[in-house]
Formats: sequence, structure tokens, C-alpha cells
Amino acid sequence: MSGEIGYARLLDVLAAEAGALAAAVDGQRPERQVPACPGLTLGETARHVGSTYRLVTAWLRDGYQPLAWQQDPEPGQSLADYVRAGAGPLVDRLAAHRPDDPCPTWWPARGDHLFWARRLAHETTVHRMDVQGAAGRPLDPVADDVALDGVDEVLTLWLGHRLDVLTVRGTTEVVVSITAGGRTWLTRTGPGPASSWPADGTPAAGAVTGSPTAVYRWLWGRASGREVKISGDHDAIAQLWALLRLATK
Repeated sequence: MSGEIGYARLLDVLAAEAGALAAAVDGQRPERQVPACPGLTLGETARHVGSTYRLVTAWLRDGYQPLAWQQDPEPGQSLADYVRAGAGPLVDRLAAHRPDDPCPTWWPARGDHLFWARRLAHETTVHRMDVQGAAGRPLDPVADDVALDGVDEVLTLWLGHRLDVLTVRGTTEVVVSITAGGRTWLTRTGPGPASSWPADGTPAAGAVTGSPTAVYRWLWGRASGREVKISGDHDAIAQLWALLRLATK
């Protein structure tokens, strides 16, 4: 993995998105449904994010994945405060290190603080949109540089690594191109391990094109096919879509 945007920028995104997520949760009924993810609620999303912050903070502090951590708000603590109280120590711990300082992660290809800054910046951005949607609020925009970095992260980490860990495969080997913001990635799915790489002239059976935010949301299953342009082999694109839903579940 090579961070497409800088470490300081990722930490700023993480802090800002955590604040926006907490603000969207504040005063809302936790059972409100996330429109883009049927079955997921606002409360479940906020608890997941706050729990993840604490998990990673403990992991970085102790050097190993913890077996127990605070996974729910304390008695009397609001969901918004639970998110805020988890985000602050995490950002501080990451900010105290250089991006290439080694630390444990769940991706063998990258064991440093940049991994966590990038992963949690996008975790928070995606779930901020979920919570704003559940709260009936307009979705704050995602800056193009952040969305493009997120596209790269989905394709390299989740499609290129997570599917392999899950030993999930497609049925037919196909190449699909993903284009946004003047950049194009190629993806290969099929009976072998999934992979992605910068466009190099390899022909693609299908293509997905759109604005950086639309493609980012589509890859995360937060946007319908109407928000991006789909062309070519629809079965090839459907296979990529289905595999991404398993990888990012």
C-alpha cells in the first residue's frame, strides 16, 4: 500500500469525520435505519465506530490485538460522546508517531501507523455518511483526494487482500476498469485471487466510471448503479460488485 494522500491529511480527515459522525448521531433515535445498508441502524453504526477506535488504540498501545475493550457506551454516556471519547485518544496516539513507525496491523503487506491512519480515516468517512443518511441529514461532501484514496484502498486492501483471506472467488475470470478523477484502476476477479493495479493497457470487459465520491460510494455498496456509469459486460461488473460486498461486509 502506498498512501495516496499524506499522513497528516489522513489524521485531519479522521478527526474531522469523527466529529461530523458524532454530531449527526447527537439527539437521534438509535434505531433509525441506514438507507444505504438495510438492516443496519444508526446506533449500531455509532457503537461499531466507537468500539473500533478503542480496539485500535489498545492494539497500538499494547502491541497485540486486545481480547477485551469498551465496546459500548458507559452508563449515562451518549452515543455521540462515546464516539468522541474514542476518537481523541486514537488520533493523539497516531499523531505521536511517524507514518512508517512499525506497529501491528491485520495486513501483512503493511505494518505501520500509516495503515491505521488510512484505514480509520475511510472507516469513519463511510460510516459518517451512513449516520447522516439515517438521521435524514444531507451528506457532507467527500473531498476528491480523500475519495480517490478511498477507491485505491478498497481495491488494494479489501478486494486484493480481504477476499483472499476469506478464500472467496468468482466464477469467471474477467477484468473490469474503475475510473474516477482522471485515474483508472483495473481489477481482475475469477477463480483465482482477486487483484487490482493501475491501468496499463490491459483490455477490460466492463467499466465503471464516475466522480470520485460516486465511485468511492459505489465500491463500498453505498451508491446504486445509477450514480455511476456502467458500460460493457454487466455480468463482469456484477461479479465484482458481489465480491466487494463480501469483502467489505
